[in-house]
Amino acid sequence: MTTSLDVVTFGEAMLLLVADRPGAIEDAQMFHKRTAGAETNVAIGLSRLGLKVGWASRLGGDSMGRYLLAAMQADGIDCSHVVSDSSQRTGFQFKGQVTDGSDPPVEYHRKGSAASQMQPSDIDEAWLCSARHLHATGVFAAVAPNCFETSRRSMALMRAAGRTISFDPNLRPTLWPSTEAMREGINTLASMSDWVFPGIEEGRLLTGRDTPQDIAGFYRERGAALVVVKLGAQGAYYESEAEQGFVPGVPVEKVIDTVGAGDGFAAGVISGLLEGLPLSRAVQRGALIGARAVQVLGDTEGLPTRQELEQAEAAL
Repeated sequence: MTTSLDVVTFGEAMLLLVADRPGAIEDAQMFHKRTAGAETNVAIGLSRLGLKVGWASRLGGDSMGRYLLAAMQADGIDCSHVVSDSSQRTGFQFKGQVTDGSDPPVEYHRKGSAASQMQPSDIDEAWLCSARHLHATGVFAAVAPNCFETSRRSMALMRAAGRTISFDPNLRPTLWPSTEAMREGINTLASMSDWVFPGIEEGRLLTGRDTPQDIAGFYRERGAALVVVKLGAQGAYYESEAEQGFVPGVPVEKVIDTVGAGDGFAAGVISGLLEGLPLSRAVQRGALIGARAVQVLGDTEGLPTRQELEQAEAAL
């Protein structure tokens, strides 16, 4: 089968309303509209770098759904497999503004959303497998049991087709019935993936191991060809069968908002690997884009175009 897309992803996009001032969300008088969603953040990041990206999801037939669909299409993403259903509603979230790098207050309104109704039967196998690569996260899988099964089915189809799969645990503990269920579910999906991107604290919780090397070993033992453990400002540790090493973090003058940094990191690593860069260079690109993401308030404003990326890489 020939490939027409570079990457496909699936998951819930939400309207993001960012407060106009620091402090409690209820004290804000105005909010700025943005897009939010771990999978769509990665899709936008990859598309801006010139890759052909497809996104599958469900949106409500409301103004929020129309806004999100238009935003994704404006970034050049193939949205032919996004269903707009007038009988359902789109999820949204409020995010407080922070300027000191701390975790912002976030309030989700996603229960029963259109995306949460996605089923394994919604998967268009021919379209899915027309891509070279699938990126999945633990967020969509946690939204509902049917979303977990949709994730697992998509990954199984891509694996059977000989495509590569990346997986970011992207833990959302409040969406899971228990820590044990989260650990089992996330590790099941990770074991179906080629490239696994846990954060250091996520890795410790999921594996019971402490060091980046031991966390990487856990997933390598379960079939991952590559594990990249994100270490925040310290950079990242990577390990494959052929090599392992550390990439330092990219210094920034001021951290504004860390939300979306991991998604930017994933977009950098995935794009680098699909372009055939050496592993260390791909991880370095991930660290660079992650550093850009923490310097803005929204989830995607820091994601560079190809020209911006080349200028930033040349300056390193």
